[in-house]
Amino acid sequence: MIIRILGQGQFEVKSSLFDDLNAIDNRIVECVRTGDEAGFRAGLAELTGLVIRAGVPLPDEEIVASAAVIPPADLTLKEAAAIFTGEGIFAG
Repeated sequence: MIIRILGQGQFEVKSSLFDDLNAIDNRIVECVRTGDEAGFRAGLAELTGLVIRAGVPLPDEEIVASAAVIPPADLTLKEAAAIFTGEGIFAG
């Protein structure tokens, strides 16, 4: 599956990581819902880090449709409230 991290590019990640990514995403949704900024920041860093560590970066000139888009690290908690709602960015 292809995942884009805004400001960092696209990464090909094995579909077998979906459950791990979704679990982190669900924790982020809960942190945003409760206003836990520290938890939100930690979760976003964990999510981004996992994609970078486990994924294979795609060349910048290769643009492929992404299964998910992870926002940049400087996203505010207020902005996150519009993105990390319901099932988050990894539905499932």
